[in-house]
Amino acid sequence: MAASCNDPLHGITLKTMLTELVAHYGWAELGNRIPIRCFTHEPSMGSSLKFLRKTPWARDKVDELYLRWKLEEP
Repeated sequence: MAASCNDPLHGITLKTMLTELVAHYGWAELGNRIPIRCFTHEPSMGSSLKFLRKTPWARDKVDELYLRWKLEEP
């Protein structure tokens, strides 16, 4: 339980992260930064969430991009 308190992503859902990333970068730039098919070919929130929930390595990339982006914000 103590580890989750130190987790910067604690309490942030995948849907929230993806929604904010798409709003900030757009699907095209998100696909450039994380080149996975669900972002580059007919992207949608539903299909992307489904893929990311089943694919740990892709989810890790989204987590990393989200953290980098949030840490860069003033």
